[in-house]
Amino acid sequence: MNLARPALLSGLDLVSSAVVLVAPDGTIHYVNAAAESLFDLSLRQLAGGAVAAPFENGAELAELVTEARDNQFSRKRLEMVLRRPGREPVPVTCVVTAPETPESPVVLEFQEIDQQLRVSREEQLTAQNAMNKELVRNLAHEIKNPLGGIRGAAQLLEPELPSADLREYTRVIIKEADRLQLLVDRLLAPHRRPHQVGDVNIHEVLEHVRSLLLAQYPHGLKVVRDYDVSVPEFRGDREQLIQAVLNIAQNAAQALTAEIAAQTAQIRFRTRVVRQVTIQKQRYRLALDLRVIDNGPGIPEDLRDRIFYPLVSGREGGSGLGLTLAQTFIEQHFGTIECDSRPGHTDFQILIPLP
Repeated sequence: MNLARPALLSGLDLVSSAVVLVAPDGTIHYVNAAAESLFDLSLRQLAGGAVAAPFENGAELAELVTEARDNQFSRKRLEMVLRRPGREPVPVTCVVTAPETPESPVVLEFQEIDQQLRVSREEQLTAQNAMNKELVRNLAHEIKNPLGGIRGAAQLLEPELPSADLREYTRVIIKEADRLQLLVDRLLAPHRRPHQVGDVNIHEVLEHVRSLLLAQYPHGLKVVRDYDVSVPEFRGDREQLIQAVLNIAQNAAQALTAEIAAQTAQIRFRTRVVRQVTIQKQRYRLALDLRVIDNGPGIPEDLRDRIFYPLVSGREGGSGLGLTLAQTFIEQHFGTIECDSRPGHTDFQILIPLP
């Protein structure tokens, strides 16, 4: 059997669903790129094998194929769980289409249920974050002008006051005005600085962040590299990406106080290439999947849905801007950032399109 991708079927690689074509003899004739990614097996490994072979519950798939060939239905949709030896079960929606002729293949189409939920959640979060950021920008501009007036008035008033005790009050006003000015500048900073685009090697970015972390936490913190060396360079703003990853990693390190003291703290930088993903409503053939994973206590449940909102912080004295800025920088690279957290495992996932 020719295991190269047939030209007539190559268009299936543009489809986001995992598509499997099953030949009349019950063997796999073709799988698209999304199916290779879902099953973690290549066309070369799958083609010519029985459709049931890759899965512990493959008999269920084989029975569906037989029913389709026997014309018991023309099209059937169901939810099932794909189980591969040694892998996490994958809940999917499966659509089985019967062959038009005895020589035609049965078409199996799989869509991860988690992926459907993720796309829906991503669209909702993107819209909500856009509104929040517009509100913050407008609020920052509204604060900026009167803040300058308050500071200037306090400076003019200070030399007119007769006693040092009274002048202390004006110094408090000036100090607090400066603090608020710094906060406003940080809120507006991502929208002022021009995008400095160049060729970016993501592993150089991660190595830079790793060196900064280890300099800040020389004892008790282990930063593990889990890199896919096949990740290609892409066009981006290196400084913004460093700042985005650093903000996430520093938040993780600050949450690992107890683990650092116990010499068990770990942050893992993981990179992979993923295929056929939807990011910000756009379909991309390839994308960078970057994870920052720590073994800390996890994000408090009441904060998990709000961690990317401006001025929301789970740490005493935190500004609540680190993750907001990280999200802004990643979105400027047409990417997304999400978080999955539970006690002992917090996983920030960054997806960025690749050329």
